[in-house]
Amino acid sequence: MKAVLTVTQLTKTFGGLHALDGVDLTIGRNEIVALIGPNGAGKTTLFNCLTGVYIPTGGSVEITSPEGHTTRLNGLKPDKVTSLGMARTFQNIRLFQNMTVLENVMIGRHCRMHAGIPGAILRNARTRREEKAVIDDSYRILENFQLDRYVNEFAKNLPYGAQRRLEIARAMATEPFLLLLDEPAAGMNAQETKDLDDLIVRLRNKEEISILLIEHDMKLVTSLSDRIFVVDYGRKIAEGTPAEVCCNPVVIKAYLGEEIDA
Repeated sequence: MKAVLTVTQLTKTFGGLHALDGVDLTIGRNEIVALIGPNGAGKTTLFNCLTGVYIPTGGSVEITSPEGHTTRLNGLKPDKVTSLGMARTFQNIRLFQNMTVLENVMIGRHCRMHAGIPGAILRNARTRREEKAVIDDSYRILENFQLDRYVNEFAKNLPYGAQRRLEIARAMATEPFLLLLDEPAAGMNAQETKDLDDLIVRLRNKEEISILLIEHDMKLVTSLSDRIFVVDYGRKIAEGTPAEVCCNPVVIKAYLGEEIDA
């Protein structure tokens, strides 16, 4: 299986604190991979290093596009990382609450637009066509996420589960081949979590993307994931299939407390 993400000996320090300490990780094409561990283990720090929010202290992060182009991400800005095909959501919802649902998704399309400042000022035919295409594409994305009925609602007025879906929709509007989800099921009830499970699988199968998610809901993790990576104190301590990880004595003792049916 060809890797779309290769993380090698990734390190991030804050003063004397090693938030990440030599982490290795790979994700294959069309693979769903989970990253688990207790609070403070370094999971979100890893996401921030992958997406350009933090500059790694050491190690390497590389992504390989479906066309086979490999790019080293170390030191690149978040907008550049997104334009290369990696998108993410956040643990805490970061929608533009006082903008409409459609406008939130349109913002995600911005990195795929070509009209520059002159086009925006002059409003030439090319710019107008591109703006119409952005609206049409954004609406289709909302339909795929069953959010089209909220198209003109302010994001803040959506039910919680719909806000979570909207954030994923906005990320998908950037046309990623690798999607990072930071605790997508946080705060969801059982039905919302099941719907999220179905959505993630559908995205992987329909859009042919790879997905890396941080999640504490182990039932969701084991039902979704092809592989699981486990981190503790910034280090990877286990990896494998859900069955292998859930039977790993170190993982059971440190995180799960008991064996979970995979």
